[in-house]
Amino acid sequence: MLNKIDLARADLNLLVLFQTIMEERHVGRSAERLNLSASAVSHGLGRLRKLLGDPLFLKTPRGVVPTDRATELAEPVAEILARVRRVIASAEPFDPARSTRRFTIGAPDAVSSVLLPPLLEKVRRMAPAVDISIRHLLPRQGEPSPTTAWSDCVAELEARAMDVAVIPFDGLPLRFAVDTLYEEDFIVAMRAGHPFANEPGLESYCAMQHMVVSNSGDPNGFVDRVLAEHGLSRRVALTVPNFMFGLAVLAQTDLISAYPRRFLAMHGGRFGVVGIDAPIRFGHFNINSIVPKVALMDAGLAWLVGMLKQTGCS
Repeated sequence: MLNKIDLARADLNLLVLFQTIMEERHVGRSAERLNLSASAVSHGLGRLRKLLGDPLFLKTPRGVVPTDRATELAEPVAEILARVRRVIASAEPFDPARSTRRFTIGAPDAVSSVLLPPLLEKVRRMAPAVDISIRHLLPRQGEPSPTTAWSDCVAELEARAMDVAVIPFDGLPLRFAVDTLYEEDFIVAMRAGHPFANEPGLESYCAMQHMVVSNSGDPNGFVDRVLAEHGLSRRVALTVPNFMFGLAVLAQTDLISAYPRRFLAMHGGRFGVVGIDAPIRFGHFNINSIVPKVALMDAGLAWLVGMLKQTGCS
């Protein structure tokens, strides 16, 4: 017969206490934040130590420091509490005008930079106390298959590490709800007055020095695969970690780069960066919101997905 932990001995408030002390590193400040007495916090910490079989926090002249076990527990405890808060929030009728929920959206920076400004404007008008967190999502580097490249992001979504993922991928199992927010393609970005604009042919394109957006620093991207299919190559003189930083680089150099059309239209003008159609087709991508279907039973999350649809179609 399997031994089971007696959950009747556990108290969810003890996990809240643990998280607060981890953040404050001080019993007195934790007591103030929790609106408890210092003795109540000490008593709760004693129960928690007994429950988890570890001292958890060691006294120092400036407060407390976590043990290795406490540090190890910090992330899973935070995840448990986040899930509990979502469950409780989803059990209440969702009223965007009164809600104080925080939603987490995962997306690559070129996508979040397009969706976020109009989304925040809608949220500000309809749900002024709702907060948004953005997680930066990236595909696995060097993976030719989109299914494999985005599998980590999909796994995080299914584990509820975020509420919605917005990524250029739609080959998902039926247990996910997938909605196309907009279509995206890539064009050639460069500073205003760049000589390539006067001679935008394929030979000229390959002769230019290129910048690639790559968080890992890998200079090989989808453009290189397209060129290789035609027996062509290019020189990647620079990689940068994100598209927004890349605009500042393009504005001050003779580098050119493949950029999402919508992103460049929205943000390029502030940097004096312009775009022209590429001399070779880079392909089109559907930018999709993705959420587990079962999660849409949460009225608040369903509302957020609706907001994203309105934002993407506008």
